[in-house]
Amino acid sequence: MQVNPSFRLAYVPGVTPGKWARVWVERLPDVPLDLVAVPSGDGERTVREGSVDAGLIRLPVDKDVLSAIPLYTETTVVVFPKDHWLAAAEEVTLDDLADDVVFHPLDDTLGWAADALPGRPAIERPATTADAVELVAANVGVLLVPQSLARLHHRRDLTFRPVVEAPQSQVALSWLQERTTDLVEEFIGIVRGRTVNSSRGRGAGQATGDAAAAPAKKAAPQRKPQHQKAGAGQQRAGQKGAQKAGGQKAGGQKPGAQKGGARGGAAAARRGKPKRRG
Repeated sequence: MQVNPSFRLAYVPGVTPGKWARVWVERLPDVPLDLVAVPSGDGERTVREGSVDAGLIRLPVDKDVLSAIPLYTETTVVVFPKDHWLAAAEEVTLDDLADDVVFHPLDDTLGWAADALPGRPAIERPATTADAVELVAANVGVLLVPQSLARLHHRRDLTFRPVVEAPQSQVALSWLQERTTDLVEEFIGIVRGRTVNSSRGRGAGQATGDAAAAPAKKAAPQRKPQHQKAGAGQQRAGQKGAQKAGGQKAGGQKPGAQKGGARGGAAAARRGKPKRRG
């Protein structure tokens, strides 16, 4: 029995591939889509090793080995306890964090250099973003992360605000340059919003075949030439004109002449009538 090939897609925390996965199932129902969750720091390595066909990972990547299509850039936020004074602000600047301990986890997704991180450094770096969130909840310091990670690690006792002029994280679709297969092309078309007909992958071939097999539409009935309608109108106009002309000739006299003759007869009658005597 022949087994249909599958498409393996890696994705890092904070990335939600659901909307693209739904389109894949609609277009290629015979090709299973396997979603592989990987840690933030393992995204590029997973794609490079070839254990997946492509990955939704964070930039930068090695452009000599991997191809990448940037998809979107995330807003950077600062996570802090709800009773922190920053909760009164709508947005935060890096200078506002000068007196706070700012955690720098080992799986940092913003690319902070050690000497560029705002605020006061922690005694040691947390192993993961999840560990750093636990420290923030203990009111030890604050944490700068992409907004999707702040939502992923949401807690009732924590909140966050956007940070002005902070580094940002960019999410991209990445794959090995030497393995740009038809299925990879299909997924590229999906993330770029291509329609089925404009896609370059297998779905495009299926759509073309369906279109060729579809019956041709019935030809629309042809309209009568315009000169026929114009001729009919001219004929009707000629008939009306003849009727009007014929009416005037049949009378033998213009209406004005008839009225004038009646007035003349009445005047003559008045002249012939004898006057009363007093």
